[in-house]
Amino acid sequence: MAHTDMDELLDIIGEEDDIDDLPVILPLLPVRDVVIFTDMLLPLVIGRDKSMRAVDEAVAKKGYLLLTAQKNKVVEEPGADELYTMGTVGKILRVLKMPDGRLRVLVQGVAKAKIIKYVLKKVLFRVKIEIIKEQHVEKITMEIEALMRNVREHSARILAIRGDLTNDVGAILDTIEGPGKLANLVASNLRIKIEEAQTLLEDLDPVSRLKRVNGFLSHEFELSTMQAKIQSEVNNEISKSQRNYFLREQVRAINKELGDDDEKAREITEYKKKIKDAKMSREANKEALKQLKRLEQMYPDSAESSVVRTYLDCLVDMPWSKSTSDEINIKKAKQVLNKNHYGLDKIKDRILEYLSVRKLKSKIKGPILCFAGPPGVGKTSLGKAIADAMGRKFVRISLGGIRDEAEIRGHRRTYIGAMPGRILQGLKQAKTNNPVFMLDEIDKLGSDFRGDPSSALLEALDPEQNFAFSDHYLNLTFDLSNVMFILTANSTDTIPSALLDRMEVISLSGYSEEEKAAIARKFLMPRQVEENGLEQKDVSLTSPALLQVIREHTLEAGLRNLERELGTICRKIARKIAEGKEGTFTVTKNNLQDYLGVRKYYPEMELKTSQVGMATGLAWTQAGGEVLYVETSLMPGKGELILTGQLGDVMQESARTALSFARANIGSHGIKENFLENMDVHIHVPAGAIPKDGPSAGIVMATALISAITDQPVSKDVAMTGEITLRGSVLPIGGLKEKALGALRAGIHTIVLPEKNKKDLVEIPKNIKDKIKFIPVKDMNQVLEIAIEKK
Repeated sequence: MAHTDMDELLDIIGEEDDIDDLPVILPLLPVRDVVIFTDMLLPLVIGRDKSMRAVDEAVAKKGYLLLTAQKNKVVEEPGADELYTMGTVGKILRVLKMPDGRLRVLVQGVAKAKIIKYVLKKVLFRVKIEIIKEQHVEKITMEIEALMRNVREHSARILAIRGDLTNDVGAILDTIEGPGKLANLVASNLRIKIEEAQTLLEDLDPVSRLKRVNGFLSHEFELSTMQAKIQSEVNNEISKSQRNYFLREQVRAINKELGDDDEKAREITEYKKKIKDAKMSREANKEALKQLKRLEQMYPDSAESSVVRTYLDCLVDMPWSKSTSDEINIKKAKQVLNKNHYGLDKIKDRILEYLSVRKLKSKIKGPILCFAGPPGVGKTSLGKAIADAMGRKFVRISLGGIRDEAEIRGHRRTYIGAMPGRILQGLKQAKTNNPVFMLDEIDKLGSDFRGDPSSALLEALDPEQNFAFSDHYLNLTFDLSNVMFILTANSTDTIPSALLDRMEVISLSGYSEEEKAAIARKFLMPRQVEENGLEQKDVSLTSPALLQVIREHTLEAGLRNLERELGTICRKIARKIAEGKEGTFTVTKNNLQDYLGVRKYYPEMELKTSQVGMATGLAWTQAGGEVLYVETSLMPGKGELILTGQLGDVMQESARTALSFARANIGSHGIKENFLENMDVHIHVPAGAIPKDGPSAGIVMATALISAITDQPVSKDVAMTGEITLRGSVLPIGGLKEKALGALRAGIHTIVLPEKNKKDLVEIPKNIKDKIKFIPVKDMNQVLEIAIEKK
């Protein structure tokens, strides 16, 4: 309501214009954000040209005009279809021209009216109206009186909560006697939507309108009560904070008078010293001092101050200029590497080469090595040995299953609980900027909607970029060029090519039986004896028994299961000693079953004799090399090819190529060329439950197929690996060393391999080459000459 004199307001509400004398053609004034009710007194600011012309025309006549609400308040120049048809005839009481040219108009609602038609639309809106008379309430019943009292009381309560209740307002509410006028007065002061207010205006039944107003009042009362409660809690919290701050300032002043140190000043001084001692980069030092200045100006117990403290603690704890000195003693480093690891000469040579270069040139970029090999071959433990050999700290993090990019780059400080990425956390824990940093299981990184961690690693692992690695939490660059990164993977196939390109991949093959036996004697058995509380004199493991453990109780390229089996033997002996038995317990081939039970592993298909249609291939898996048997059977049919054994797409293509080669060359073996037209070919690769795929099974499939066609057996002592073309050429393969070890474990001593893989024999240890005869071949005819036994 407008701020007018109280008596004048009461007079206005009490007055009733003779609505029968109102003009039927009036200028129209569109209003937005408000619906004007009868008896409502409201100041309006007029700025639109059409609206100002409408006011001028109304003032020139009797001062009446039609006030209608806009349907959409954002429309600047509404058309006839954007205005409600029901409005209120208003009487202009005052007009004031403002300095900016706009008009300030005080209007009072007189009567409801409905637009019949628009007489004029261009210069201004002029409409023909029909006056709408409200229904008359004949008698104020007890129900109506109770409803009116309820509306008055609700209105008074809401105004009291808002702090707007005065004696004058209370008097106005009590003065109004009609339910319609009371509904109009209260509705005009309710905070309701335009659509809801318009429905009230269009309700011609005063009692019905008052009931609806009462419903809106109840909702408004609940909202106002809740708002007041929230505001009270906020004010109490602010008052409490102000009180605490005032008390702390008093304590600070008292401490100052007593000569005691100021706690906050002491904290700031300590941070300044830590920042100076950290010897940060210029950029980091500037940021640290900036954050320290912010902390100094903050309220000590505020949430923001704790965030700044955590950030400053992280900055000063980072090893910006702290590094360890490398022990550049090549002979000593070689001894350390040999002390805990058997074999692995290629990796040891690479480390010694790096140390040699470092001895000649102090400032070089750290290498980024990737150890790829099956589980249990010593990839992780080798990283620790490298750190010991160089005299550096060792940091290891496992990347297996990580899917969030923030794990690598850190969280932005806008998040609650934000922290640096795993790389900077590792350096912080190591307290040196040049550790040996191992990223384990790089091939098992994931990615999802939170980002791609492998892409985030590109910057850290690129020697041309990692001198300025950016972490989201620090929001500063950190030099990683002194870090020696070592990555491990079981397979490089799942590592993104861009990431793989930044690594120097060194393959670790599995161990032969002799190597496993030597490692077990030198490392594994002594460790298990010590971990199980025994002494060396308590246990004696014979060489045949150890070989039997390797052959019959483990089937792996690495050493983990072997160490578990040796641990089982030691625990059995520990129990005997604990039960009071004495002496040295000797484990032999004959009593091994008492310690480990029956043998756990048998060859899938142990070939006793050479068979027709059965050939032995070699496969490489993440667990090392294995033998792969291929069975072929021919049966009457329609010339179809049946493939079983869960073969992948590549192996299925190899089988089709082998069949095409066999059919094209069937005549050279004395068989009719149309022989296969009425025969179905079934190729099966045991075991059927294990999926298989890879580009090295072509020649073994072709050999088994031609063996079945010619009814000539394939030598059981020959294993083969290589891909075939339609012309019969043998293509090179990978993983030759692992496959050779797999053949050796299966008791096979002749391997047929592609001619182009002859160069890879250099990588195979001499003790393996002494036990296996490697035969390079160029085409399938050579393979058949070696593998097929002539009847």
